[in-house]
Amino acid sequence: MWIIFGLAAIGATLINLTVFMMEKDYKLPMAIALSLVALTLCAEYSLLNMWVEAKDWGAITDVVPGMSRALWFLTVAAIFLNILPIFLERKRNKMKESK
Repeated sequence: MWIIFGLAAIGATLINLTVFMMEKDYKLPMAIALSLVALTLCAEYSLLNMWVEAKDWGAITDVVPGMSRALWFLTVAAIFLNILPIFLERKRNKMKESK
């Protein structure tokens, strides 16, 4: 399930950036993308919980260290990419005001 949410989050982020570049309201795609990132993290945590309940320590020790780094990186990247239009819009508005 986390793969589906993760791919949907990537797609929603790309839609967010595309909508911003088209100079349309990007706030709904941004909220959807960040919500999908949160759902991805929850789904991943649920998977880990299933492994703990099954006492599948091999899966946990093999997957968790690398997955932890990947999830941190991807979450930070998703947050940055999704809030980037806010900062670019502010910069665009300041440039319009100065002219």
